[in-house]
Amino acid sequence: MKQIKIFFVALLLILTAVWLLADSLLPEPFTYFSFRHVFVQYSGVIAIGVMSIAMMLALRPKWLEPHLDGLDKMYRLHKWLGITALVASVIHWWMAQGTKWMVGWGWLAKPERGPRGQETLGFIEGLFRSQRGFAESVGEWAFYAAAALIVLALIKRFPYHLFIKTHQLISIAYLVLAYHALILIEFDYWLQPVGWLMALLLAGGSVAAVVALTGRIGRDRKVTGAIDGLIYFDALRTLEISVQLKRGWHGHRAGQFAFVTSNPKEGAHPYTIASAWDRDDGHIVFITKALGDHTRRLRNTLKTGMPVTVEGPYGCFDFNDPQARQIWVGAGIGITPFIARLKELAKIPGDKPIDLFHATADYDQSAMDKLTADAEAAGVKLHVLVSGRDGRLDCNRICQIVSQWQSASVWFCGPSGFGSSLRKDFLAQGLSAKHYHQELFQMR
Repeated sequence: MKQIKIFFVALLLILTAVWLLADSLLPEPFTYFSFRHVFVQYSGVIAIGVMSIAMMLALRPKWLEPHLDGLDKMYRLHKWLGITALVASVIHWWMAQGTKWMVGWGWLAKPERGPRGQETLGFIEGLFRSQRGFAESVGEWAFYAAAALIVLALIKRFPYHLFIKTHQLISIAYLVLAYHALILIEFDYWLQPVGWLMALLLAGGSVAAVVALTGRIGRDRKVTGAIDGLIYFDALRTLEISVQLKRGWHGHRAGQFAFVTSNPKEGAHPYTIASAWDRDDGHIVFITKALGDHTRRLRNTLKTGMPVTVEGPYGCFDFNDPQARQIWVGAGIGITPFIARLKELAKIPGDKPIDLFHATADYDQSAMDKLTADAEAAGVKLHVLVSGRDGRLDCNRICQIVSQWQSASVWFCGPSGFGSSLRKDFLAQGLSAKHYHQELFQMR
């Protein structure tokens, strides 16, 4: 996640730097109220700045994927930005609203204002001044709505289909907050770099909000198709879904994923692609595991012949690296991207020795037979570890089996906690961080 960490820190530093070119957190004379004035401006710039970038990332821009290591990492960045916007906006709200309360409670004494001199305001500045009261009021209510929606999005138990619908409402709150920022940012800022940057961010975020509200995200990357095959593996609680796509799909690489809509009321769900692309065949395969309400219902709701919409492909988990060999670790349903790569290698053999470790708590002989056949056809050495039978898979066990692991890259897909633990252990053994690749398949 190095790229998104650099992007996140750089964004905060850039927003801070351009603001400091226009103002200071050490005003003269330094009092609570003079500090409060500049800090409200600074926290507001940070909050609306990161929220604007989060809105733009929600559009799933393909051109950014190579720079941020895939849409899965971009969604993690989107989450960080949302949390940062929440924290900054809460502080911003407290400094603005809490100060008024503390004055009312008698905790603070509001300084008396001296006589005001005559001000000559331009038309635009005068127009902005006239809307300040309204902008403060609607901004406060939009803040309450956005804060509640962001918190709701962070609650994993909240059903995904409801999350999709409620999360879209943030676009409305954002547009109101963008208006709030436009009116209440110091007018002098607009003639300085901080103003120019904020204008770009507010414009980009507003366009993104409108695209989201009109349901046009990913519109140019959507292709229709129909389900032409369903195989359910009872022991694994997994469903293999084969879709015959119509024209328009430009192909995909192993390791990528797509958003699939089978029920418009339910919305699009992300699934890893489990097949190699054959333009002449036009099929695409997904494998889902019954992990939530939606995936548990798929066995009963999906039928052969049912129309579906597929959007994508996305992701940069592409097995491309300069190392002499590779170690793959697919834990549970995390085996899916490796199945796609096995099928690719069966068609176009590679030149690297590969060890595939499949760690699973469940076992189905028919599914294992298919995986074994795919591995043999691809020339990949398969190691299956059923936890109740073979014990736990860890770094030491992998290193014992693959004696030349120092010359390998590691590719992991599965539970994030397991992946992080494995990464920590490999790095402690001396593996370079750039040679450990982990898919972060979490869209919220």
